[in-house]
Amino acid sequence: MRTSRAPLASPASRTARRTRRTRRYGAAGAAVLSLALALTLGTQATAVPGPPDAAGGPASAAPDTGIRQYEVTGVRGAPERSALAATGTAIDEVLHGSVLISADAAEAERLRALGYELAPLPAAAAGSGDVQAAAPSDYHTYESMRAVVDAAVARHPDLVSSQVIGRSHEGRDIIAVKVSADVAVDEPEILFTHNQHAREHLTVEMALYTLEELTSGYGSDARITRLLDTREIWLIPSVNPDGKTYDTESGAFRSWRKNRQPNAGSSAIGTDLNRNWDYMWGCCGGSSGSASSATYRGAAPESGPETRVVADFVRSRVVGGEQQITAHIDFHTYGELILWPYGYTYADTAPGLTADDRDAFAAVGRAMAASNGYTPQQSSDLYITDGSIGDWMWAEEGIFSYTFEMYPRSASGGGFYPPGNVIDRETARNREAVLILLENADCMYRSIGKEAQYCS
Repeated sequence: MRTSRAPLASPASRTARRTRRTRRYGAAGAAVLSLALALTLGTQATAVPGPPDAAGGPASAAPDTGIRQYEVTGVRGAPERSALAATGTAIDEVLHGSVLISADAAEAERLRALGYELAPLPAAAAGSGDVQAAAPSDYHTYESMRAVVDAAVARHPDLVSSQVIGRSHEGRDIIAVKVSADVAVDEPEILFTHNQHAREHLTVEMALYTLEELTSGYGSDARITRLLDTREIWLIPSVNPDGKTYDTESGAFRSWRKNRQPNAGSSAIGTDLNRNWDYMWGCCGGSSGSASSATYRGAAPESGPETRVVADFVRSRVVGGEQQITAHIDFHTYGELILWPYGYTYADTAPGLTADDRDAFAAVGRAMAASNGYTPQQSSDLYITDGSIGDWMWAEEGIFSYTFEMYPRSASGGGFYPPGNVIDRETARNREAVLILLENADCMYRSIGKEAQYCS
């Protein structure tokens, strides 16, 4: 059952709110939809660590704990994948006619008892040449990420600022970084969030890459300069700093997904922040009510302090009754996908999501995918999720929200832990996609030829 502090706005009122907002930004400039060829990628190989154990405790690399990846065969479509996800199993990767999951022996046996056929995958060996196994030292720590942000603010005080928007369960600052050349002008705002899931460290690198690209390009790159003159860009580099720290602080990956919040009445730790948002929370079998599950949705919507911090920040961007944030990307790994709402239903349109809304989502999503080689699709084409950030952003705040699943495409590229020597390539791979979203953010409906109807 969904709970909320305020009544849900009607679809008509949300549509009217979006229409008023997009009309105000209609003169900001024409969008450029680049169809650049996708980069040709090599395959990287490394052993993939497993997830936490069934009690929610830590798990180290697969050879030490018995946690490994399994292929679950005979799972051929979204309904069958959704049924598997409804057992509380987090799906790592979708294949043709099967999926990959990470599990220990007990979890594997539980799934077999439910009738699933599991085949263990052999651990991938590190390759040769420029291929290396990933290590925690390949990625920025929470502290070094903060240092990079502070350095950017110091170098570009007229362009960059940062603020603490709240704190995690363990008291770490959650920061939002603003990049804009002229915040005094009423401009569309765009938000990028990263690292909701602790083990997805490549997303923090994506935030730092975007920050560097925008600041170094202002004044020297005409396209970036024009965008920073007409946009306000927000970056939240780590939504889940406690989980990120826990996943690497031992010197070996723990494959931790959730936050580090204790659960009353259970020894299991953590809430899956991307099942904890206050829209269709727990509605549809797309999350778990078991605290030991990797997809545990929490005791209530926004019960995760990190979820509440980001949600409150987004709500704070409502000025004069209008949400200032027009577009959003939530970065994850892995799979090389671009996803859009809704995740809680297979329907292409649903309350609050019209055919025009869906078409605009798809048009910009496909343009971004043409630039980076990802696969564009509605979120539920994979499997049902509920309480996700993308559904909440759109349904409650009228924000065009996308989920990016970054490199690799498959577990053979390192899964959740691609090696450090691919970071520069794989963050730069999304440069064009980020710019496409920024250019369309003033009127997403321009992408379907309906600028006059929605944004004049």
